[in-house]
Amino acid sequence: MTEELLQKLDFKKGKGLIPVVVQEFKSKDLLMLAYVNKEALKQTLETGYAHYWSRSRQKLWMKGETSGHTQKIKKIFVDCDYDTLLYLVVQKGPACHTNKLTCFHNKLK
Repeated sequence: MTEELLQKLDFKKGKGLIPVVVQEFKSKDLLMLAYVNKEALKQTLETGYAHYWSRSRQKLWMKGETSGHTQKIKKIFVDCDYDTLLYLVVQKGPACHTNKLTCFHNKLK
């Protein structure tokens, strides 16, 4: 991610947070939706592993820090409005805290 793109990111719209759609790099499975603040994005870029801002715990966390179900970053894309990110990751283990592969396992229709 270039410095120019980083400067364009619109953290104000989401009151300091940007949603992140997370997709498995090889299978293209949609894994989860999470949020980052500037610090979480910085940690993600520095370490190569997904870090997020927990809205419920009000703290920074690395995906898999307790479960071991980490997300190795392969690519990061920014949407056209600069207010949403897409992480393409190599997922180790299930992505969902319910131990399902994806958080999107409840079919509505």
